[in-house]
Amino acid sequence: MTTSTPAIEDARGQGTGSWLRDNRTLLLLLPTLGLFLAFLLFPYLNMIVMSFRNPSTSQVFAPGYTVFNYFDAIFDEDLYYLEILWDTMVFGVGTTFLCLIIGYPVAYHLARTKSRFQNLLYAFVLSPLLVGVVVRCYGWIIILANQDGLINSTLRKYGIIESFIPLMYNTFGVGLGLVHIFLPFMILPLLGAIQSIDPALEEASQSLGASRTKTMIRVVFPLSLPGVQAGTVLVFVLTISSYVIPILLGGLNVMIMSTLVVQQLLDAMLWPFGAALAFILSVTGGLAVYFYLKFTSHFMKGIA
Repeated sequence: MTTSTPAIEDARGQGTGSWLRDNRTLLLLLPTLGLFLAFLLFPYLNMIVMSFRNPSTSQVFAPGYTVFNYFDAIFDEDLYYLEILWDTMVFGVGTTFLCLIIGYPVAYHLARTKSRFQNLLYAFVLSPLLVGVVVRCYGWIIILANQDGLINSTLRKYGIIESFIPLMYNTFGVGLGLVHIFLPFMILPLLGAIQSIDPALEEASQSLGASRTKTMIRVVFPLSLPGVQAGTVLVFVLTISSYVIPILLGGLNVMIMSTLVVQQLLDAMLWPFGAALAFILSVTGGLAVYFYLKFTSHFMKGIA
């Protein structure tokens, strides 16, 4: 019968403790890695595999594999799917640009204001995030409805217009809803970046003869580029993957890629083809973000 001596037990304990110390970072990463695998990597892998399955209208997919789902999406004779992909990217860029133009002055004011209402201004920016997207979309429907919406009803009541102005079920209505709902996601990263800029730099620039506008262009905006980069990427990704806003404010008159994917999955029961469209959207959006990050990082290195 073998017995372990205290020296052997101490050596084992020290070995275990040493292994835990050496692999502490890995152990801390395990929960995050598990969530990444469960909710991102595995669903993407499943989507990729699904996109190569044979389509079927009576079940999720038919036996066997094919690449024709991608050929049908990319080499369609009418270029219908590529046009929708292009429209989706245009919506993404346009929404991002408008959110940046509107959100930057708001973020700058919040970062520099000394007003006693500063906390109230913060609440105004954050309050839309406390309301669901569907609720906010229905709020816009009440305002923008073509026949009896608040705007059209008011204008007709006072004789300003005779017929209604088409404010919904078009690109205007969808674009307005996208900008309104994703604007806080632009303001918050910008706010953090501008708050990190020392106000003394602006004072020094103006004391050396630069106007306020020139100081904003030459000093504040370049130093806030990390916030601009983060906000624009966030809004762009959210826009091109948005489904609820386009379907509620655009109906079937405004078709973007996410709406088309859901249509293929639920209405046409073409799951492999819908998965192929979703993967094409993911790759296109990922490449756009990659090249944008490379482009903006070049400017940030020059400033640093």
